[in-house]
Amino acid sequence: MSVLLDTPVWSEFLQRRSPVEAVQNEADALIQAGSARIIGPIRQEVLSGIQSLERFEVVRSQIQFFPDEELTAEDFEMAAMHFNQCRSRGIQGSNTDFLICSVAIARDLSIFTLDKDFERYAEVLPIKLYKY
Repeated sequence: MSVLLDTPVWSEFLQRRSPVEAVQNEADALIQAGSARIIGPIRQEVLSGIQSLERFEVVRSQIQFFPDEELTAEDFEMAAMHFNQCRSRGIQGSNTDFLICSVAIARDLSIFTLDKDFERYAEVLPIKLYKY
């Protein structure tokens, strides 16, 4: 089983001074098993906002070993469709969130996130949320 780790999980695993141990342990287990996946926009979010160049380089070197899932035009088109489906039901979200949903659905990945918005998306979209 492959799992797409969302930005808050990567951040918890790589950057937090006082991480939530259960999240950190579960992310570590997925990484050790070769099951952790990432996409470029998540990589960008993880690295964005790191003020120290030294810390930026440390985090970048830690995640460079995880190749990005290749994104296609269809992934972006499906993300737009998912955005529209959710919006029509009164559920708002970011473009990145819907791209995560699109990639997860297309590649049969579970989503490991701490973002409660994904629970709302799951009311409309056939996404699988990873439970830890």
